[in-house]
Amino acid sequence: MRAGVLDRGTSKPPSINSLVLTATVSSRQEAIRATLRRLSRVQPVTRVAVGIFALLAIGSLLAPWLAPYNPFDPAALDLMDAFLPPSWMADGESRYLLGTDDQGRDLLSAILYGSRLSLAVGFAAVLMAATIGCSLGLIAGYSGGWLDAMVMRTADVQLAIPGMLIALMIGGISRTALPSELQGEMSLLVLIVAIGIADWPQYARVVRSGTMVEKQKDYVAAARLLARSSPYILCRHVLPNILPPVMVLASVGLAVAITTEATLSFLGVGMPPTTPSLGTLIRIGQDFIFSGEWWIGFLPATVLVALVLSVNLIADSLRDRFDPKLS
Repeated sequence: MRAGVLDRGTSKPPSINSLVLTATVSSRQEAIRATLRRLSRVQPVTRVAVGIFALLAIGSLLAPWLAPYNPFDPAALDLMDAFLPPSWMADGESRYLLGTDDQGRDLLSAILYGSRLSLAVGFAAVLMAATIGCSLGLIAGYSGGWLDAMVMRTADVQLAIPGMLIALMIGGISRTALPSELQGEMSLLVLIVAIGIADWPQYARVVRSGTMVEKQKDYVAAARLLARSSPYILCRHVLPNILPPVMVLASVGLAVAITTEATLSFLGVGMPPTTPSLGTLIRIGQDFIFSGEWWIGFLPATVLVALVLSVNLIADSLRDRFDPKLS
């Protein structure tokens, strides 16, 4: 009996590190299971939207292998093949499934490459906006004080200006600052930067609100007791718990970025006409829509609508799954 007392007296209690680690792992596993349960309850409309988006994304990603022709190769263009209708129409040719544009460029190949460029701009712009906005939102929400006030007032000022106007302003400044021979080469980078800078305040506001809630919780206090650094706490503990609303915002931002790119290219301040994107193809087609060559602008516009609509439907489904009030 005395030995049993000694055994109980000499047993070591679990350390704070092990308790915090166990609590963190269990809460993270439960969050993952809850997320998987929410994602499993997907509506049929959302499944169709995911299928359409996956089809367009895979087609654009594999454009160099799927496209019948290379729309960037001037040697492959023949002006004698200009304004050919789609192959199912009377004057169409089987080698041009969706017809040709005013330069004799295969419209199917141009749409595949154009979708690839529009998606690349959209994803890169969302990544840039999310990186800037999440970083500033984490710092502002965790630090508070004058730094929080400065970041939020800057975001408020920028939100008072339409994002399209900011993108147009950045595009105009780049055209003035860059030499004419570099404008075509830098147009893609300028477009990504313009859209990314225009959209970061939304991420900063959402992340700041979530950070202010999370930093009051016990696991953050425990991490502070363990002398963890602020960057470690923000990246290892706070950020994973506020990712769901950021994912919803990023999915909505992808649709907005694709639409913004198409609008800027349509207005002539985005991609040049020699680099086909969905916006430039629609701009080229608008000159011929009333002269009988409707397919030049209508088909790229249809692909753009399908792409943006599918992304919006996916974003709505993510919002319903991650919003606890709607679950």
